[in-house]
Amino acid sequence: MNTFEQVVDDYGAGRLWVASFVAILVVAWGAVLTAREAIWDRFLWHYFWGPVYADAKAAGCAVMTDSGPEPLYEGCQAAVQNGRIVAEPGYTIVSEIGYMLILVYMLVGVYFLLERLDIANDPKLYFAFVPFMLLGGALRVVEDGTDRAIEAGVSPLVEYPLSSLIISPIIYGTVFLMTLLTLVVCVLLDRRGYIGSYYRATAGVGTALVLGTLVYLYGVAATTDYSTLYPSVLLSTVGIATALSYGLYKAFDAYAPEVNDGTGYIGLFVIWGHAIDGVANVILADWLSVLNVPLEYYPKHPANAFIISVTEALQPAGLTAAIGTSWPFLIVKLVVASLVVWLFNEEFIDESPRYALLLLVAVTAVGLGPGTRDMLRATFAI
Repeated sequence: MNTFEQVVDDYGAGRLWVASFVAILVVAWGAVLTAREAIWDRFLWHYFWGPVYADAKAAGCAVMTDSGPEPLYEGCQAAVQNGRIVAEPGYTIVSEIGYMLILVYMLVGVYFLLERLDIANDPKLYFAFVPFMLLGGALRVVEDGTDRAIEAGVSPLVEYPLSSLIISPIIYGTVFLMTLLTLVVCVLLDRRGYIGSYYRATAGVGTALVLGTLVYLYGVAATTDYSTLYPSVLLSTVGIATALSYGLYKAFDAYAPEVNDGTGYIGLFVIWGHAIDGVANVILADWLSVLNVPLEYYPKHPANAFIISVTEALQPAGLTAAIGTSWPFLIVKLVVASLVVWLFNEEFIDESPRYALLLLVAVTAVGLGPGTRDMLRATFAI
């Protein structure tokens, strides 16, 4: 046994993860104190917190000044040209890589927690988490509604800094903590005999939260001038995504059964979650006018924007006019999701069912969460 294995055996992997988490926070805080402009202003704020701040203020961008950040509603390009530290709403390559690393690191911590609780070996828990994936997208639309309320001169339900908790990507952490807290409480209630199944209880709490959020959004659409209900977006997105994902699932069953062997219906949900994201992006980018929705949306993710720009450059103008330029994003989503499902074969899941379950939840959430947000945002014209 080497030194590292001895340390893990002596202290436990979970405790070491907690210690590493505390150490990262201490080092980061120390770095900010010793080199504020380089670490905070030009890196952490510029790439991570600044975009959230600008989004929360419904601004075109935010600029770091000597007295702190300030939202800009015009003149962002001029600020960039003048060498100011500018953060715009949305993602960059740097932030997406950073968030991916954070996701992987936090998944390891959750794995140790689930191992300590001795749960998550049963695939049923995956389905209990699905409502929380939908909740993330729905809550993000609530924050989108605050921007419209501010523009309309109405006091929003959630204001800054509280609104930052439901802005991407902070909302992933918010929903993650809500899910984890719900799960732990339901597990404790189950083990003490107060409820019959922590799976069903967890799913029930998530479903109630989603329905409550949708009722609120419907109320906003019914009672305000800055939101209008367009159910055709919801029906089209869910209908097309369901048809595509189920068609792929059945095709795999018939012609490549090894793709579905490991995951079963979980694989169907993984593909469906990313189909929702892909279809919603295509509809919002190119087909809202066909559905008589008088709105315009633009992609915030670099990958989506890159795919659209490449398609615009390569696709004939006549074809672009007929079918738009965002359709390859849907194809990419379906292909990548199918490949991920295929990688989760029976051997991998049998060897580490808990870790496989966490990865499948994460893979689904990064598609279904943003897809739900885009779909509902257009559905309620927010």
